[in-house]
Amino acid sequence: MTAPTSSTAPASSAPFDPLADPPSIEGVPLTSYRLPDWFLWAALGAAFVVVGGIGLLADWSIAATLVATAAAWLVGATAWSWIKEGERWGRNTLMTVSVYLAFAVVMVPLVSLVWMVLVGGSARFGTEFLLTNMRGADESNGGFYHGIVGTLQITGIASAISIPLGIFTAIFLVEYNGGWVARAVTFLVDVMTGIPSIVAGLFAYSVFLAVAGPRYQAGIIGAVALSVLMTPVVIRGVEEMLKLVPKDLREASYALGVPKWLTIVKVVLRTAVAGITTSVMIAVARVIGETAPLLITVGLTIRTNTNPVEGSMATLPVLVYDQYSRGEADTMERAWAGALTLIILVMLLNLAARLISMHFSPKGKR
Repeated sequence: MTAPTSSTAPASSAPFDPLADPPSIEGVPLTSYRLPDWFLWAALGAAFVVVGGIGLLADWSIAATLVATAAAWLVGATAWSWIKEGERWGRNTLMTVSVYLAFAVVMVPLVSLVWMVLVGGSARFGTEFLLTNMRGADESNGGFYHGIVGTLQITGIASAISIPLGIFTAIFLVEYNGGWVARAVTFLVDVMTGIPSIVAGLFAYSVFLAVAGPRYQAGIIGAVALSVLMTPVVIRGVEEMLKLVPKDLREASYALGVPKWLTIVKVVLRTAVAGITTSVMIAVARVIGETAPLLITVGLTIRTNTNPVEGSMATLPVLVYDQYSRGEADTMERAWAGALTLIILVMLLNLAARLISMHFSPKGKR
């Protein structure tokens, strides 16, 4: 008996050729030709070389060369993908390159701002600048230590007021279904979010004016003004984070007999702690650089004041504004150094918040 013969041809041992036409049956392709993963970056390099060469010959500016390169990358990569891969993948290449270009456009002002502050602030920034105040300062010395102390104290008091109030209000809106009260609170929070900072400063100053009398300036007034601006941001951010917690987690906790308050503390807040931390830091960044309300409520001084309930206090935003408005070379250097200090301070606060979030977030594989 002879073995049956196979009607199919043996598989070819020839190496794969990416430029060859895909296999087909009677002219119908079985697979779609795909360009390699490095195609987009090769197209970007080719566009940069071609447009850059033309720009050098035509004496274009750097901005014009970059814009022309981006346009050539978008058109060239899309056209080549459309021809080689078909309409569907050509549209995909168009959207992919558009997203990359949008990201680059967004990064331009951010990188420019950071670079400008680094260049302008590095001339005066240092240990002496961070550890001395403006008392007895001349063109060669004088630092913002008193501004750093005032900013940390006022922002800390404002955070101590706003963070608990904002979190508890968000819990009420999401977890307790307050009916018309919740709708009214939501409407007021939306209105408060758009209040100009100068209005918050005037409100806080008027409240303390009625209690403590005229010409009273102190750090606590500035903290109250900043808390008016900070609280609605915390409420809205935390509210959205709590809404993202699945209801199944709450129901599972209730099924085990856990009371509502403990479910909120141990399940809901622990699950949303990363988003809550981000919301709080956004609110802190919103108020830490405010100048207008602090000019009214806190004032400006050249000495270090560590008492937030008595006397004027210096803050970094007000010091930067005061030094920059003078327009002299040494004051401009102090202003840029103060702006750099403020950016570093916000960065350190964000880093500390991330570490706290990592510590309290639920552990385990996702």
